[in-house]
Amino acid sequence: MKTKLFQQNDEQLVKKYISGSEPALEELVMRYQQKVFSYILTVVRNKELAEDLFQETFIKVINTLRTGNYREEGKFSQWIMRIARNLIIDYFRRNQKMSFVENNYGVDIFDGFSEPSMSIEQVIITKQIYESLSDLVTLLPKEQREVLMMRLYQDMSFKEIAEQTNVSINTALGRMRYAILNLRKLVIEKKTILTY
Repeated sequence: MKTKLFQQNDEQLVKKYISGSEPALEELVMRYQQKVFSYILTVVRNKELAEDLFQETFIKVINTLRTGNYREEGKFSQWIMRIARNLIIDYFRRNQKMSFVENNYGVDIFDGFSEPSMSIEQVIITKQIYESLSDLVTLLPKEQREVLMMRLYQDMSFKEIAEQTNVSINTALGRMRYAILNLRKLVIEKKTILTY
């Protein structure tokens, strides 16, 4: 049964869950829990807050599915990431602040990029590079950081990013371009370990 669910796509699992299959929901949660939690933690930079927002995200997903309000207007993965993003925005609006704390939890936008054949020294250097780069991403202007994370983390196309942020595709492309240019400048200015 589990193998069969694993082979089904998201929309098939959604339909099964709506029809009463709890294992279908479990499969969806397992499929997206790491991606959703990592995204939230990268944005809020606080593990306890990330855990709360993660739970809220899946509660909202479950409630929307149970009440029959889910509409297949795109990929399920984008829908769930949009819910997480909106909950983050709501949280910061309620608290009227956008502060970030140190990332001491080892989960960030650049996790999973190491090569399996690297030596211990190479793994340590690579991890330091990604940690430094992740810290620099938080220094980008909000619009550039948002586009960068949507593109890299949520695998969204520039058309989808443009629709999500209510800007033109050219504006979304421009923000990504400036995000990359600004990251390069920050690397030089901060003289981080990225110069290895």
